[in-house]
Amino acid sequence: MPGLVIKAMQRVLNRALSKILPAALMVRLVQKSVIGLASRAALGFLLVYSLALTSPCPICKGAGQVRWEAKWAHDIPCPKCLDSPLPAFDAVRPEDVVPGIREVLARQHAALDELEKGLQPTWSGIVDPLERIADRMARAWGTVSHLKARWLFAAVKDNPALREAVEEVQPEKVKLSLRLSQSQPLYAAFRALKDGPEWASLSEAQRRAVDLELRDFVLGGVALEGEARDRFNAIQQELSALSTKFSNNVLDATKAFKRLNRALREELYRANITRASAGALDNTPVIERTLELRREKAALLGYASYAELSMASKMATLGEAQALLEQLRAAARPAAEADLRDVQAFAAGRGFQGDLAHWDVTFWAERLKEDKYSISDEELRPFFALPNVLEGLFKLANRLFGVTIEAADGQAPIWHPDVRFFAVKKDGQPKAYFYLDPYSRPSEKRGGAWMDEVCGQSRLFAQDGQSVRLPVAHMVCNQTPPVGDKPSLMTFREVETLFHEFGHASQHMLTQQEEGLIAGIRGVEWDAVELPSQFMENWCYDRQTLDGFARHYETGEKLPEDLYQRLLAARTYRSGSMTLRQVHFALLDLDLHTNFVPGQGESIFDRDRKAQDRFLCGFSHIFAGGYSAGYFSYKWAEVLSADAFAAFEDAGLDDEAAVKETGRRFANTVLALGGGRAPHLVFEDFRGRQPTVDALLRHNNLVTAA
Repeated sequence: MPGLVIKAMQRVLNRALSKILPAALMVRLVQKSVIGLASRAALGFLLVYSLALTSPCPICKGAGQVRWEAKWAHDIPCPKCLDSPLPAFDAVRPEDVVPGIREVLARQHAALDELEKGLQPTWSGIVDPLERIADRMARAWGTVSHLKARWLFAAVKDNPALREAVEEVQPEKVKLSLRLSQSQPLYAAFRALKDGPEWASLSEAQRRAVDLELRDFVLGGVALEGEARDRFNAIQQELSALSTKFSNNVLDATKAFKRLNRALREELYRANITRASAGALDNTPVIERTLELRREKAALLGYASYAELSMASKMATLGEAQALLEQLRAAARPAAEADLRDVQAFAAGRGFQGDLAHWDVTFWAERLKEDKYSISDEELRPFFALPNVLEGLFKLANRLFGVTIEAADGQAPIWHPDVRFFAVKKDGQPKAYFYLDPYSRPSEKRGGAWMDEVCGQSRLFAQDGQSVRLPVAHMVCNQTPPVGDKPSLMTFREVETLFHEFGHASQHMLTQQEEGLIAGIRGVEWDAVELPSQFMENWCYDRQTLDGFARHYETGEKLPEDLYQRLLAARTYRSGSMTLRQVHFALLDLDLHTNFVPGQGESIFDRDRKAQDRFLCGFSHIFAGGYSAGYFSYKWAEVLSADAFAAFEDAGLDDEAAVKETGRRFANTVLALGGGRAPHLVFEDFRGRQPTVDALLRHNNLVTAA
């Protein structure tokens, strides 16, 4: 149903499927409830099996358990193990995906028919049962999506067979998702719950969960009928296919190469800004068709533009987003102009003649940075050995949030020998768990870094006498692996990235919400979800925090003060230029989804005002990811995170008691409340007021420019 899994799934769109699924549900509830649900994001696959006493559970080895025999797959875990929050990540076979999903899709359609006949408009009669189904679906989907992903981000064991299998059944998955999001009986039951006598007794979090579901029903087209509904569904199918095509074109058109002299730098620059813009891999028609369909979709739902439709599920309004971007542009432009003058003067002083071209600026800017701050990744790496960085990160988590983190390797199945497993404890009791996959594996693992959930906190799935099922997350990075006795030595940016992903994981793991629909990141608006992650990055520049882990891996020497000061100074280098660049992308995104009308004689590149630049053809965030009319979210969340960190600055970073008190307040609001409370209210609970842009401008050294 709409919303039950979308907030958990927005960061894991277009997932592949897993063998470790709620097969027990097939036996217990196949005639009484839906086998699996999803909305907008995805739909998963259950391995079908029959009762037998011939194949022991591969996890518990069948000791005291009912055993099962798969019809067409590997041995499947017994019901107790299937309900475990720790999947067997190494059990996925690509050849099981297509028959598996088709089998379960047929059963889901049949089960949905029966479910719609007996809905009860109460929390226990509709929300709890559907959370059970949606949660199991999210865990199943997340298992294989973690191993393989089609779009912008994650994949740790990708392979062509798995990609092909997922793409083959994707249209069938979308079809069921659309049917589910447009179920009139489900929508009516939720409306009746909100209008009924039980509404007054529901908590604030429960009411918000229902409101989010009702919103997502409407955005899913539940109010459309006849030809309008058919057209809406056709648009959704085509948009899904276009997103896949866009992403694949970018991947196939990208070539990795390095050029050092000016002529070859120009070649690289032009190749980059014209990626996927010509020949068979040209994304221009894909973009124009995507914008056309999004505009039509918005009109069908009663919105003046796709940007307004996008804002229906955001913290910001369209006007607020535009106003913030214009404020940042005004603050950054003078600084960006000064940046360019400095780079031009530096290049001229070293023999460069004439004005810098686009392909010259980055090259000379890096040379200026090296000259000005005398700092490099190689100079810093020896101070950032991964074991030490983890130790410091865990100390910070204890300092701020009052939790301890302990190694728990061997207590959960893993997908690669390098993967670590950790337990998070509060007051000596388990609170959550997480996996860490830190190293690059180019042959099977995508670049970048991400966090996602394995399972969320929920009272419905409590085990072993606990009041809730404990949340589990995974964090994935791509740093250099250790060599021999030499540990993995991280760049400073990799340190920031690890802290960033831990921020996401903290919101998932330290939630206090017991309703699974709005626990952790679930239910948090897209433009607020980066608050904890960007907040954590600030601590990488805090001297006390750095002293907890920044020491030479051979000598134990702490990061020298001179090097620390240079690191601080380099933090805001060209911040005006970088801010202006991101603001341009965000404004262009909103403009394309507000004002651009395909087929009216104006091209998408006219809107970008640089005819030679085909950057849009590789702008996967808005054409193959989750940021369409939402790229502004990065800057919106930066305002929140900078203002949140400013609370610690106001309290005094050298006042340990104040830091701990402020950290607990952050944990009890931003991290604890999840999607159960509107984000602007959550921020006000923490800060005592609404956010301002002041701290962001100060942190970026843009105050005087403003």
